[in-house]
Amino acid sequence: MKTSVLAAVAALSLGASAAVAAPEAYVLDASHSQVIFNYNHLGYSTTWGMFSGFEGEISFDQEDPAASSVSVSMPLASMITGWDARFGHFMSPDFFNAQGDELVTFTSTAIEVTGEATALITGDLTLNGVTKPVVLDAKLNQVGNHPMANKPWAGFDATTTLVRSEFNLGQFAPFVSDEVQLQISIEAMKAE
Repeated sequence: MKTSVLAAVAALSLGASAAVAAPEAYVLDASHSQVIFNYNHLGYSTTWGMFSGFEGEISFDQEDPAASSVSVSMPLASMITGWDARFGHFMSPDFFNAQGDELVTFTSTAIEVTGEATALITGDLTLNGVTKPVVLDAKLNQVGNHPMANKPWAGFDATTTLVRSEFNLGQFAPFVSDEVQLQISIEAMKAE
């Protein structure tokens, strides 16, 4: 969630092709960044939801990609479920008991390079007032000059699985799956 985090992977790939003395700042393109989640509903269907329009800051060091970092936050109220009654249920005491201003956050703590364009990004995810370590399996899609913005840009994908009961969100498990799959796709632009 907050997955976001993927820009650190750019550092991994850029490290081989460019050298700079200091980390560079990137910011997420909120209009092209999303976290999609899904879970099994009673064995009958796979239910989907999404977070979009969130903010994040990325600092990466092209000479030492493992020294890169990322921080992302999104309002819980920005969750899109596709059905207002489901959103209301998620905000109820059965799950988040949310009042409207709660944030989901992810802050990286380590990056392990696993390939030319891949990395495992470990970080602290805070969800529903609980902070747990999460590992994102991340892939760099592309880095280059954005054809419309005419500035450096980067795109990434990542996946992970959360166990919702670990975040005090385990209502109706195991009938509604305790594991929630996350797919993360983001774009980030070099900061001004």
